[in-house]
Amino acid sequence: MTIPEAVLHQAAQAPGAVVIADQASGVRTYRDVLLGVMVLRREVATLPGDCVGIMLPASVAADVAFLSALFAGRTPAMINWTLGTQNLRHCLATAGVERIITSRTLVTRLAAQGIDLTPFHDRLLYLEDIGARIGSARKLGAWLRSRLWWRSLRLAKPPKIAAVLFTSGSESVPKAVPLTHRNILTNIADCFDLFYARSDDSILGILPPFHSFGLTTSVVLPLALGARVVHYPNPTDGAALGRMIDAYKPTILMGTPTFLHGVVRASTEEQLTSLRLVVSGAEKCSERVYKALAELCPQTVVLEGYGVTECSPVISANRESDARQGTIGRPVASVEIAVVSPATAERVEPGREGVLLVRGPSLFGGYLNYGGPSPFIEFEGKSWYRTGDLVREAPDGWLTFAGRLQRFVKLGSEMVSLPAIEAALEPRLVSDDDSGPAFAVAATPVDESPEIVLFATKDIARDEANSAIRAAGLSGLHNIRRVIRVDALPLLGTGKTDYRGLTDQLKSKT
Repeated sequence: MTIPEAVLHQAAQAPGAVVIADQASGVRTYRDVLLGVMVLRREVATLPGDCVGIMLPASVAADVAFLSALFAGRTPAMINWTLGTQNLRHCLATAGVERIITSRTLVTRLAAQGIDLTPFHDRLLYLEDIGARIGSARKLGAWLRSRLWWRSLRLAKPPKIAAVLFTSGSESVPKAVPLTHRNILTNIADCFDLFYARSDDSILGILPPFHSFGLTTSVVLPLALGARVVHYPNPTDGAALGRMIDAYKPTILMGTPTFLHGVVRASTEEQLTSLRLVVSGAEKCSERVYKALAELCPQTVVLEGYGVTECSPVISANRESDARQGTIGRPVASVEIAVVSPATAERVEPGREGVLLVRGPSLFGGYLNYGGPSPFIEFEGKSWYRTGDLVREAPDGWLTFAGRLQRFVKLGSEMVSLPAIEAALEPRLVSDDDSGPAFAVAATPVDESPEIVLFATKDIARDEANSAIRAAGLSGLHNIRRVIRVDALPLLGTGKTDYRGLTDQLKSKT
Protein backbone atom coordinates (compact mmCIF):
# COMPACT_ATOMS: atom_id res chain seq x y z
CA MET A 1 0.00 0.00 0.00
CA THR A 2 1.17 3.53 -0.75
CA ILE A 3 0.65 6.51 1.54
CA PRO A 4 -2.07 8.01 -0.73
CA GLU A 5 -3.86 4.64 -0.77
CA ALA A 6 -3.69 4.45 3.01
CA VAL A 7 -5.08 7.98 3.34
CA LEU A 8 -7.92 7.31 0.91
CA HIS A 9 -8.78 4.06 2.69
CA GLN A 10 -8.95 5.85 6.05
CA ALA A 11 -10.90 8.78 4.59
CA ALA A 12 -13.50 6.41 3.13
CA GLN A 13 -14.19 5.01 6.60
CA ALA A 14 -15.06 8.42 8.05
CA PRO A 15 -14.92 11.26 5.50
CA GLY A 16 -16.40 13.76 7.94
CA ALA A 17 -14.03 12.91 10.77
CA VAL A 18 -11.71 15.63 12.04
CA VAL A 19 -8.09 14.65 11.37
CA ILE A 20 -5.87 17.78 11.46
CA ALA A 21 -5.99 21.33 12.79
CA ASP A 22 -3.91 24.42 13.37
CA GLN A 23 -4.59 28.01 14.40
CA ALA A 24 -4.36 29.38 10.85
CA SER A 25 -6.56 26.84 9.05
CA GLY A 26 -8.81 25.74 11.89
CA VAL A 27 -10.19 22.22 12.17
CA ARG A 28 -10.11 20.07 9.04
CA THR A 29 -11.87 16.82 8.16
CA TYR A 30 -10.74 14.23 5.61
CA ARG A 31 -13.08 15.82 3.05
CA ASP A 32 -11.40 19.18 3.66
CA VAL A 33 -7.94 17.64 3.25
CA LEU A 34 -8.89 15.96 -0.02
CA LEU A 35 -10.42 19.22 -1.26
CA GLY A 36 -7.07 20.93 -0.70
CA VAL A 37 -5.29 18.10 -2.48
CA MET A 38 -7.62 18.26 -5.49
CA VAL A 39 -6.97 21.98 -5.85
CA LEU A 40 -3.20 21.94 -5.30
CA ARG A 41 -2.20 18.73 -7.11
CA ARG A 42 -2.98 20.27 -10.52
CA GLU A 43 -0.50 23.05 -9.79
CA VAL A 44 2.14 20.62 -8.55
CA ALA A 45 1.72 18.40 -11.62
CA THR A 46 2.83 21.29 -13.87
CA LEU A 47 6.11 21.83 -12.01
CA PRO A 48 9.38 20.67 -13.58
CA GLY A 49 11.32 17.71 -12.29
CA ASP A 50 10.42 14.51 -10.48
CA CYS A 51 11.11 16.01 -7.05
CA VAL A 52 9.26 19.01 -5.59
CA GLY A 53 10.56 20.87 -2.55
CA ILE A 54 8.23 21.52 0.37
CA MET A 55 9.40 24.16 2.82
CA LEU A 56 6.67 24.63 5.41
CA PRO A 57 6.47 24.32 9.20
CA ALA A 58 4.20 21.87 11.01
CA SER A 59 0.78 22.90 9.70
CA VAL A 60 -2.31 21.88 7.78
CA ALA A 61 -0.73 23.50 4.72
CA ALA A 62 2.35 21.27 5.00
CA ASP A 63 0.21 18.13 5.24
CA VAL A 64 -1.86 19.09 2.19
CA ALA A 65 1.24 20.05 0.17
CA PHE A 66 2.91 16.73 1.03
CA LEU A 67 -0.11 14.72 -0.09
CA SER A 68 -0.65 16.89 -3.18
CA ALA A 69 2.86 16.13 -4.39
CA LEU A 70 2.31 12.38 -4.00
CA PHE A 71 -1.09 12.45 -5.71
CA ALA A 72 0.50 14.49 -8.53
CA GLY A 73 3.17 11.82 -9.05
CA ARG A 74 5.96 13.96 -7.63
CA THR A 75 8.31 13.05 -4.78
CA PRO A 76 8.20 15.64 -1.97
CA ALA A 77 11.64 16.75 -0.80
CA MET A 78 11.26 18.17 2.70
CA ILE A 79 13.44 21.28 2.87
CA ASN A 80 15.23 22.24 6.08
CA TRP A 81 15.55 26.04 5.97
CA THR A 82 18.00 26.10 8.90
CA LEU A 83 20.85 24.43 6.99
CA GLY A 84 22.37 27.62 5.57
CA THR A 85 22.75 28.78 1.98
CA GLN A 86 25.61 26.50 0.97
CA ASN A 87 24.03 23.35 2.41
CA LEU A 88 20.64 24.25 0.91
CA ARG A 89 22.18 24.60 -2.54
CA HIS A 90 23.79 21.20 -2.08
CA CYS A 91 20.50 19.59 -0.99
CA LEU A 92 18.52 21.02 -3.90
CA ALA A 93 21.13 19.93 -6.42
CA THR A 94 21.41 16.45 -4.92
CA ALA A 95 17.67 15.81 -5.05
CA GLY A 96 17.12 17.64 -8.36
CA VAL A 97 14.66 20.15 -6.86
CA GLU A 98 13.76 23.01 -9.21
CA ARG A 99 10.71 24.42 -7.39
CA ILE A 100 9.91 24.78 -3.69
CA ILE A 101 6.37 25.13 -2.34
CA THR A 102 6.39 27.50 0.63
CA SER A 103 4.49 30.48 2.06
CA ARG A 104 5.22 34.19 2.21
CA THR A 105 4.38 34.14 5.91
CA LEU A 106 7.19 31.68 6.60
CA VAL A 107 9.72 33.41 4.36
CA THR A 108 8.97 36.77 6.01
CA ARG A 109 9.31 35.26 9.49
CA LEU A 110 12.60 33.60 8.58
CA ALA A 111 13.96 36.85 7.15
CA ALA A 112 13.23 38.55 10.48
CA GLN A 113 15.27 35.78 12.14
CA GLY A 114 18.24 36.39 9.83
CA ILE A 115 17.64 33.45 7.47
CA ASP A 116 18.08 34.88 3.98
CA LEU A 117 16.33 32.90 1.24
CA THR A 118 16.81 35.46 -1.52
CA PRO A 119 19.38 33.21 -3.31
CA PHE A 120 16.49 30.80 -3.94
CA HIS A 121 13.92 33.42 -4.88
CA ASP A 122 13.42 32.10 -8.43
CA ARG A 123 12.59 28.62 -7.09
CA LEU A 124 9.99 29.60 -4.50
CA LEU A 125 6.32 28.98 -5.22
CA TYR A 126 4.06 30.65 -2.66
CA LEU A 127 0.81 29.05 -1.54
CA GLU A 128 -0.73 32.50 -1.22
CA ASP A 129 -0.08 33.17 -4.93
CA ILE A 130 -1.47 29.78 -5.95
CA GLY A 131 -4.67 30.42 -4.01
CA ALA A 132 -5.09 33.87 -5.56
CA ARG A 133 -4.99 32.62 -9.14
CA ILE A 134 -7.38 29.68 -8.76
CA GLY A 135 -10.84 30.71 -9.95
CA SER A 136 -14.16 30.17 -8.19
CA ALA A 137 -15.38 27.65 -10.76
CA ARG A 138 -12.35 25.46 -10.24
CA LYS A 139 -12.69 25.66 -6.48
CA LEU A 140 -16.38 24.76 -6.68
CA GLY A 141 -15.62 21.78 -8.93
CA ALA A 142 -12.99 20.53 -6.51
CA TRP A 143 -15.40 21.00 -3.60
CA LEU A 144 -18.06 18.89 -5.32
CA ARG A 145 -15.57 16.15 -6.21
CA SER A 146 -14.22 16.07 -2.65
CA ARG A 147 -17.77 15.39 -1.42
CA LEU A 148 -19.01 13.06 -4.16
CA TRP A 149 -16.34 11.49 -6.34
CA TRP A 150 -12.72 10.56 -5.54
CA ARG A 151 -12.03 8.63 -8.74
CA SER A 152 -9.30 11.00 -9.91
CA LEU A 153 -7.42 10.47 -6.66
CA ARG A 154 -7.87 6.71 -6.75
CA LEU A 155 -6.39 6.63 -10.25
CA ALA A 156 -3.35 8.67 -9.24
CA LYS A 157 0.07 7.05 -9.63
CA PRO A 158 2.27 8.07 -6.70
CA PRO A 159 6.06 7.97 -7.17
CA LYS A 160 8.03 5.04 -5.81
CA ILE A 161 9.86 7.34 -3.41
CA ALA A 162 7.45 8.76 -0.82
CA ALA A 163 9.77 11.46 0.51
CA VAL A 164 13.32 12.73 0.34
CA LEU A 165 14.72 13.91 3.65
CA PHE A 166 18.13 15.34 4.41
CA THR A 167 20.50 14.45 7.21
CA SER A 168 21.15 17.23 9.70
CA GLY A 169 24.64 18.12 8.56
CA SER A 170 25.81 18.20 12.17
CA GLU A 171 28.99 16.31 11.30
CA SER A 172 29.27 16.51 7.49
CA VAL A 173 27.52 17.82 4.38
CA PRO A 174 23.82 16.81 4.44
CA LYS A 175 22.96 13.65 2.53
CA ALA A 176 19.70 13.01 0.68
CA VAL A 177 17.72 10.09 2.14
CA PRO A 178 14.98 8.63 -0.12
CA LEU A 179 12.27 6.81 1.83
CA THR A 180 9.70 4.55 0.18
CA HIS A 181 6.04 4.17 1.10
CA ARG A 182 6.88 0.78 2.58
CA ASN A 183 9.69 2.27 4.69
CA ILE A 184 7.43 4.86 6.33
CA LEU A 185 4.28 2.76 6.67
CA THR A 186 6.26 -0.11 8.21
CA ASN A 187 7.65 2.28 10.79
CA ILE A 188 4.18 3.58 11.60
CA ALA A 189 2.93 0.02 12.12
CA ASP A 190 5.87 -0.53 14.47
CA CYS A 191 4.96 2.58 16.47
CA PHE A 192 1.55 1.14 17.33
CA ASP A 193 3.26 -1.62 19.30
CA LEU A 194 4.69 1.00 21.65
CA PHE A 195 1.51 2.30 23.27
CA TYR A 196 -2.17 1.58 23.69
CA ALA A 197 -4.06 3.59 21.09
CA ARG A 198 -7.31 5.04 22.44
CA SER A 199 -10.22 6.50 20.55
CA ASP A 200 -9.83 9.84 22.34
CA ASP A 201 -6.09 10.16 21.67
CA SER A 202 -4.78 13.17 19.78
CA ILE A 203 -1.29 14.42 19.01
CA LEU A 204 0.33 17.82 19.34
CA GLY A 205 2.56 18.03 16.26
CA ILE A 206 5.41 20.46 16.81
CA LEU A 207 8.31 18.94 14.87
CA PRO A 208 8.90 20.38 11.40
CA PRO A 209 8.09 17.96 8.56
CA PHE A 210 11.70 18.15 7.33
CA HIS A 211 12.52 16.16 10.51
CA SER A 212 11.99 12.42 9.91
CA PHE A 213 10.47 12.04 13.39
CA GLY A 214 8.01 14.84 12.56
CA LEU A 215 7.12 13.58 9.07
CA THR A 216 6.40 10.02 10.19
CA THR A 217 4.61 10.63 13.48
CA SER A 218 2.92 14.01 12.94
CA VAL A 219 2.08 13.96 9.22
CA VAL A 220 1.78 10.45 7.79
CA LEU A 221 0.63 8.61 10.93
CA PRO A 222 -2.41 10.83 11.59
CA LEU A 223 -3.49 10.97 7.95
CA ALA A 224 -2.99 7.26 7.27
CA LEU A 225 -4.49 5.98 10.51
CA GLY A 226 -7.01 8.62 11.53
CA ALA A 227 -5.19 9.79 14.67
CA ARG A 228 -6.10 13.45 15.18
CA VAL A 229 -3.24 15.95 15.25
CA VAL A 230 -3.07 19.67 15.98
CA HIS A 231 -0.02 21.45 14.59
CA TYR A 232 1.98 24.39 15.88
CA PRO A 233 4.70 25.88 13.63
CA ASN A 234 7.28 26.94 16.23
CA PRO A 235 8.61 24.14 18.48
CA THR A 236 10.79 26.58 20.43
CA ASP A 237 7.86 28.68 21.72
CA GLY A 238 7.25 26.79 24.95
CA ALA A 239 4.73 29.26 26.37
CA ALA A 240 2.55 29.13 23.23
CA LEU A 241 2.74 25.34 23.18
CA GLY A 242 1.53 25.25 26.77
CA ARG A 243 -1.47 27.33 25.74
CA MET A 244 -2.08 25.05 22.76
CA ILE A 245 -2.16 21.99 25.01
CA ASP A 246 -4.54 23.76 27.37
CA ALA A 247 -6.85 24.74 24.48
CA TYR A 248 -6.86 21.59 22.33
CA LYS A 249 -6.28 18.95 25.07
CA PRO A 250 -3.95 16.62 23.11
CA THR A 251 -3.05 13.40 24.90
CA ILE A 252 0.30 12.74 23.17
CA LEU A 253 3.24 15.13 22.82
CA MET A 254 6.20 14.14 20.65
CA GLY A 255 9.43 16.09 20.43
CA THR A 256 13.12 16.38 21.10
CA PRO A 257 14.31 16.82 24.70
CA THR A 258 15.24 20.44 23.97
CA PHE A 259 11.74 21.27 22.75
CA LEU A 260 10.04 19.23 25.50
CA HIS A 261 11.97 21.06 28.21
CA GLY A 262 10.97 24.37 26.67
CA VAL A 263 7.30 23.38 26.97
CA VAL A 264 7.62 22.24 30.57
CA ARG A 265 9.55 25.24 31.86
CA ALA A 266 7.07 27.71 30.29
CA SER A 267 3.82 25.93 31.24
CA THR A 268 1.74 25.30 34.33
CA GLU A 269 0.64 21.93 35.63
CA GLU A 270 -2.98 22.81 34.87
CA GLN A 271 -2.17 23.49 31.21
CA LEU A 272 -0.61 20.05 30.71
CA THR A 273 -3.16 17.84 32.47
CA SER A 274 -4.44 16.29 29.21
CA LEU A 275 -1.06 14.70 28.36
CA ARG A 276 -0.83 10.99 29.05
CA LEU A 277 2.20 10.19 26.86
CA VAL A 278 5.35 12.17 26.09
CA VAL A 279 7.54 10.67 23.37
CA SER A 280 11.15 11.86 23.30
CA GLY A 281 13.56 11.23 20.46
CA ALA A 282 16.34 12.58 18.19
CA GLU A 283 18.80 13.00 21.09
CA LYS A 284 19.40 11.58 24.54
CA CYS A 285 16.78 12.65 27.06
CA SER A 286 18.60 14.18 30.03
CA GLU A 287 17.86 13.70 33.70
CA ARG A 288 16.64 17.29 33.98
CA VAL A 289 13.95 16.70 31.32
CA TYR A 290 12.76 13.50 33.03
CA LYS A 291 12.69 15.32 36.36
CA ALA A 292 10.82 18.34 35.00
CA LEU A 293 8.21 16.14 33.32
CA ALA A 294 7.74 14.04 36.46
CA GLU A 295 7.21 17.14 38.61
CA LEU A 296 4.87 19.02 36.27
CA CYS A 297 3.16 16.09 34.51
CA PRO A 298 2.99 13.26 37.05
CA GLN A 299 0.16 11.67 35.07
CA THR A 300 2.29 11.12 31.94
CA VAL A 301 4.45 8.22 30.82
CA VAL A 302 7.70 9.23 29.09
CA LEU A 303 8.66 6.99 26.19
CA GLU A 304 12.24 7.67 25.13
CA GLY A 305 13.22 6.22 21.79
CA TYR A 306 16.01 6.22 19.25
CA GLY A 307 16.08 6.44 15.50
CA VAL A 308 17.84 7.75 12.44
CA THR A 309 16.52 9.35 9.28
CA GLU A 310 17.70 6.39 7.22
CA CYS A 311 15.36 4.07 9.16
CA SER A 312 12.20 6.17 8.77
CA PRO A 313 13.20 6.86 11.70
CA VAL A 314 12.29 4.74 14.77
CA ILE A 315 14.66 1.86 15.57
CA SER A 316 13.97 1.27 19.24
CA ALA A 317 11.75 2.74 21.95
CA ASN A 318 10.31 2.20 25.38
CA ARG A 319 6.81 0.78 25.64
CA GLU A 320 3.91 2.27 27.56
CA SER A 321 3.63 -1.00 29.47
CA ASP A 322 7.33 -1.02 30.38
CA ALA A 323 9.25 2.26 30.23
CA ARG A 324 12.74 2.33 31.71
CA GLN A 325 14.27 5.75 32.28
CA GLY A 326 17.72 6.23 30.82
CA THR A 327 17.28 3.61 28.10
CA ILE A 328 16.10 3.79 24.50
CA GLY A 329 13.95 0.69 24.94
CA ARG A 330 13.91 -2.41 22.76
CA PRO A 331 14.04 -2.61 18.95
CA VAL A 332 10.68 -2.22 17.21
CA ALA A 333 9.11 -5.33 15.69
CA SER A 334 10.34 -5.08 12.09
CA VAL A 335 13.93 -4.15 12.94
CA GLU A 336 16.81 -6.58 13.40
CA ILE A 337 19.93 -5.28 15.17
CA ALA A 338 23.50 -6.34 15.91
CA VAL A 339 25.99 -4.67 18.25
CA VAL A 340 29.56 -5.08 17.07
CA SER A 341 33.02 -4.03 18.16
CA PRO A 342 34.24 -0.93 16.27
CA ALA A 343 37.71 -2.49 16.20
CA THR A 344 37.00 -6.11 15.17
CA ALA A 345 33.48 -5.88 13.67
CA GLU A 346 32.49 -8.92 15.74
CA ARG A 347 29.47 -9.14 18.03
CA VAL A 348 30.14 -7.90 21.53
CA GLU A 349 28.90 -9.60 24.66
CA PRO A 350 25.67 -8.33 26.28
CA GLY A 351 26.34 -5.20 28.31
CA ARG A 352 29.42 -4.26 26.28
CA GLU A 353 29.52 -1.09 24.20
CA GLY A 354 29.51 -1.44 20.44
CA VAL A 355 28.42 0.03 17.11
CA LEU A 356 24.77 -0.53 16.24
CA LEU A 357 23.94 -2.28 12.95
CA VAL A 358 20.37 -2.31 11.67
CA ARG A 359 18.38 -4.09 8.97
CA GLY A 360 14.68 -4.36 8.12
CA PRO A 361 11.90 -3.09 5.81
CA SER A 362 11.91 0.43 7.28
CA LEU A 363 15.53 0.89 6.16
CA PHE A 364 16.31 3.06 3.12
CA GLY A 365 18.11 1.68 0.08
CA GLY A 366 20.97 4.18 -0.14
CA TYR A 367 21.65 7.91 -0.45
CA LEU A 368 20.76 9.87 -3.60
CA ASN A 369 23.63 10.96 -5.86
CA TYR A 370 26.20 10.11 -3.22
CA GLY A 371 29.83 9.33 -4.00
CA GLY A 372 31.03 8.57 -0.48
CA PRO A 373 31.63 5.21 1.20
CA SER A 374 28.67 2.84 1.37
CA PRO A 375 26.62 3.11 4.58
CA PHE A 376 26.05 -0.65 4.40
CA ILE A 377 28.34 -3.47 5.49
CA GLU A 378 28.26 -7.24 5.14
CA PHE A 379 27.97 -9.02 8.47
CA GLU A 380 27.11 -12.66 9.11
CA GLY A 381 26.08 -13.08 5.50
CA LYS A 382 23.59 -10.19 5.50
CA SER A 383 23.64 -6.53 4.52
CA TRP A 384 23.33 -4.07 7.44
CA TYR A 385 23.18 -0.31 7.83
CA ARG A 386 25.99 0.92 10.07
CA THR A 387 24.48 3.69 12.17
CA GLY A 388 27.75 5.03 13.58
CA ASP A 389 26.10 5.14 17.02
CA LEU A 390 27.35 3.29 20.08
CA VAL A 391 24.90 1.38 22.28
CA ARG A 392 24.90 -1.24 25.03
CA GLU A 393 22.46 -4.13 24.75
CA ALA A 394 21.33 -5.72 28.02
CA PRO A 395 20.75 -9.49 28.18
CA ASP A 396 16.98 -8.86 28.01
CA GLY A 397 17.31 -6.79 24.81
CA TRP A 398 17.04 -3.29 26.24
CA LEU A 399 19.34 -0.72 24.67
CA THR A 400 21.21 2.22 26.20
CA PHE A 401 22.55 4.94 23.95
CA ALA A 402 26.26 5.66 24.46
CA GLY A 403 26.91 8.37 21.86
CA ARG A 404 28.11 8.91 18.31
CA LEU A 405 31.29 7.09 17.33
CA GLN A 406 32.42 10.31 15.64
CA ARG A 407 32.17 12.05 19.01
CA PHE A 408 35.07 10.06 20.39
CA VAL A 409 38.62 11.40 20.31
CA LYS A 410 41.75 9.27 20.41
CA LEU A 411 44.16 10.61 23.03
CA GLY A 412 47.24 8.51 23.56
CA SER A 413 46.00 4.96 23.14
CA GLU A 414 42.55 5.59 24.66
CA MET A 415 39.27 6.51 22.98
CA VAL A 416 37.86 9.44 24.96
CA SER A 417 34.09 9.95 24.89
CA LEU A 418 32.98 13.57 24.55
CA PRO A 419 29.39 12.67 25.59
CA ALA A 420 30.81 11.11 28.78
CA ILE A 421 32.50 14.41 29.58
CA GLU A 422 29.22 16.25 28.96
CA ALA A 423 27.42 13.86 31.31
CA ALA A 424 29.98 14.59 34.03
CA LEU A 425 29.57 18.36 33.59
CA GLU A 426 25.80 18.41 33.33
CA PRO A 427 25.05 18.69 37.10
CA ARG A 428 27.33 21.71 37.32
CA LEU A 429 26.30 23.58 34.18
CA VAL A 430 22.60 22.80 33.68
CA SER A 431 19.73 24.30 35.64
CA ASP A 432 15.95 24.24 35.30
CA ASP A 433 16.02 27.90 34.22
CA ASP A 434 17.98 27.21 31.05
CA SER A 435 15.95 27.87 27.92
CA GLY A 436 18.27 25.81 25.72
CA PRO A 437 21.52 23.82 25.80
CA ALA A 438 23.90 25.40 28.30
CA PHE A 439 27.17 23.81 27.20
CA ALA A 440 28.82 21.43 24.75
CA VAL A 441 32.17 19.68 24.50
CA ALA A 442 34.10 19.53 21.24
CA ALA A 443 37.63 18.67 20.16
CA THR A 444 40.04 20.64 18.02
CA PRO A 445 40.53 19.11 14.57
CA VAL A 446 44.18 18.26 15.16
CA ASP A 447 45.07 14.70 14.19
CA GLU A 448 48.13 14.17 16.37
CA SER A 449 47.16 15.85 19.65
CA PRO A 450 43.56 17.13 19.71
CA GLU A 451 42.48 19.34 22.59
CA ILE A 452 39.15 18.99 24.41
CA VAL A 453 37.29 22.32 24.52
CA LEU A 454 34.27 23.30 26.60
CA PHE A 455 31.77 25.80 25.16
CA ALA A 456 29.60 27.18 27.98
CA THR A 457 26.92 29.82 28.34
CA LYS A 458 27.86 30.20 32.03
CA ASP A 459 31.08 31.12 33.76
CA ILE A 460 33.13 28.13 34.86
CA ALA A 461 36.86 27.90 35.43
CA ARG A 462 38.81 25.14 33.71
CA ASP A 463 39.99 23.74 37.04
CA GLU A 464 36.40 23.61 38.30
CA ALA A 465 35.28 21.75 35.18
CA ASN A 466 38.10 19.25 35.51
CA SER A 467 37.29 18.68 39.18
CA ALA A 468 33.75 17.70 38.15
CA ILE A 469 35.17 15.36 35.51
CA ARG A 470 37.46 13.64 38.02
CA ALA A 471 34.64 13.38 40.55
CA ALA A 472 32.65 11.45 37.93
CA GLY A 473 35.45 8.87 37.80
CA LEU A 474 36.87 9.82 34.41
CA SER A 475 40.61 9.75 33.76
CA GLY A 476 42.88 12.74 33.29
CA LEU A 477 42.72 12.21 29.52
CA HIS A 478 39.16 13.59 29.69
CA ASN A 479 40.28 16.94 31.10
CA ILE A 480 39.20 20.20 29.50
CA ARG A 481 42.06 22.11 27.90
CA ARG A 482 40.14 25.29 27.09
CA VAL A 483 36.87 26.98 28.10
CA ILE A 484 35.15 29.26 25.58
CA ARG A 485 32.34 31.44 26.92
CA VAL A 486 29.45 31.90 24.45
CA ASP A 487 26.11 33.67 24.64
CA ALA A 488 24.32 30.73 23.04
CA LEU A 489 25.17 27.44 21.39
CA PRO A 490 24.50 26.93 17.67
CA LEU A 491 21.46 24.71 17.10
CA LEU A 492 20.13 22.72 14.19
CA GLY A 493 16.52 23.00 13.11
CA THR A 494 15.80 19.79 15.01
CA GLY A 495 16.91 21.36 18.30
CA LYS A 496 20.18 19.42 18.45
CA THR A 497 23.47 21.13 19.21
CA ASP A 498 25.31 21.91 15.98
CA TYR A 499 28.63 20.22 16.73
CA ARG A 500 29.86 20.80 13.22
CA GLY A 501 29.37 24.51 13.77
CA LEU A 502 31.42 24.32 16.97
CA THR A 503 34.16 22.38 15.19
CA ASP A 504 34.24 25.01 12.43
CA GLN A 505 34.69 27.66 15.14
CA LEU A 506 37.66 25.73 16.51
CA LYS A 507 39.15 25.40 13.02
CA SER A 508 39.02 29.16 12.59
CA LYS A 509 40.81 29.65 15.90
CA THR A 510 43.66 27.20 15.19
